Amino acid sequence: MAANTLCKSERIDKKKVIDRLFSGGARSFSLYPLRVVYLPVEQLDVQAAILVSVSKRHFKRAVKRNRVKRQIREAYRQNKQPLWAALAERNCRMAIAFIYLSDHLVETSLIEERMKTALNRIAETSFNLPS
Repeated sequence: MAANTLCKSERIDKKKVIDRLFSGGARSFSLYPLRVVYLPVEQLDVQAAILVSVSKRHFKRAVKRNRVKRQIREAYRQNKQPLWAALAERNCRMAIAFIYLSDHLVETSLIEERMKTALNRIAETSFNLPS
């Protein structure tokens, strides 16, 4: 396993995967200020690929949207190792979307705490998913 990096292959860029993730059948849960949607997908090159979404309705200025996306990506990058280990053990690949729900900026420490909880929950439930 590589160091704590977030390379291009770890981001969802295929329209087909995004459509499957949001068309139904995916599991989801909320840990305010994040909503997490995840689905086992075979077409990925890595154990887990992510998508980060921040609504333009909540943050009109791109600067603030980009800040929130940066916070979420950084929290994922620093805490992804246990999830990757669990997925590698199960030989499963996962597409994960993080959707920001709040209309206010929050501390990075809060996002990181919720990210840890979310990734642990995905790792636990990945054993119950059909592959």
